[in-house]
Amino acid sequence: MTRSWQIIYISLFLGLLLALGGWSLLSFASFQRTAPMTVLNGRLAQGLQSHYDEQFPIKRLGTNLWAALDYGLFKEGRPGVVLGRDQWLYSDEEFNPMADAKQSESSNLALIRGVQATLAQHHVQLVLAIVPAKARLYPEHIDGPGPAALHDDLYQQFHRQAQQAGIFAPDLLGPLQQAKAQGPVFLRTDTHWTPMGAEVVAHSLSEAVHAHAPLSGEPQTYVTDSQPAAPYKGDLTTFLPLDPLFSNLLPPPDELAQRATHLQQAAAASDDALFANTDIAVALVGTSYSANPHWNFLGALQQALHSDVVNYAENGHGPILPMLEYLQTDAFKNSPPQVLIWEFPERYLPMKNDLSDFDPNWIAGLKKAEAGTANLALGQTN
Repeated sequence: MTRSWQIIYISLFLGLLLALGGWSLLSFASFQRTAPMTVLNGRLAQGLQSHYDEQFPIKRLGTNLWAALDYGLFKEGRPGVVLGRDQWLYSDEEFNPMADAKQSESSNLALIRGVQATLAQHHVQLVLAIVPAKARLYPEHIDGPGPAALHDDLYQQFHRQAQQAGIFAPDLLGPLQQAKAQGPVFLRTDTHWTPMGAEVVAHSLSEAVHAHAPLSGEPQTYVTDSQPAAPYKGDLTTFLPLDPLFSNLLPPPDELAQRATHLQQAAAASDDALFANTDIAVALVGTSYSANPHWNFLGALQQALHSDVVNYAENGHGPILPMLEYLQTDAFKNSPPQVLIWEFPERYLPMKNDLSDFDPNWIAGLKKAEAGTANLALGQTN
């Protein structure tokens, strides 16, 4: 290699390093420092390093390239997503077999029966809202192997077991299947239902509650406003790390028209009436299907039930942990609702739960409980 070529080679290499270094420094502009991050405790340095690692251009370039190869050549994404036809995405939790599924299912069913028993002691009517899997509602978009045998009749099996335990669980699969003709009830690129799907479920639950456990108290009138549809990137696209270099390969975003429900002003109670009525008619516990305001499930329930609904659902913790937490709150012990709606996606039934934050004696008591005969001291150790 001549000296001239060596100089050119070194110059190009140094230029590339400087360009990447400059690009990397730009990432610090998006760094957000929080109050606990200080120089003295070392958290500021850790935060900066973590942010830099995430934004490092070489890492991002490699991630994008590998994801593009997986997606373009093998039609695969990262663990967490299953690619379907017509740009549809599914959670792999609805497809994959699970370790110790039968044992986890038995444990979860025992907890569900224990929850029912605890609620019955407080004269609370449990309504178990079993949410069908997206893959069950939209099997026509599945490309390749379908869900594992574990999921074949999981929804029907869950309903049978609830019925055998005397738990009130209205069918939601039929109404959602019928509603598909009017519009999408689940988002194409997201795990969750659409506001329309949430409304269909809320209406079905309302009919069941009014027939099975009518609410006392004066009916309230709620109205719902809908915003114009806007592009929405579903949560399942996070398992396709193609941004920013290959974002054109991503499935097109969904069109989401968000809704907001509020008590009709003319029907709003006076201040005296509000302070006089402290009874809770309906409580809602569940997952991000209920907690995330994008789907407006809470509002749809309030409008369908003509009643206020207090929401104790949580994002990212499944259906069982928020319920166990709720049972130990003063809100439940001191002011139990008339009706408790427990939103429970079917795929969570065979999943293992980390119950280490709860008193093991209480958990053991829940699992042994029978409706109407349980004697449980919430949160207390024997």
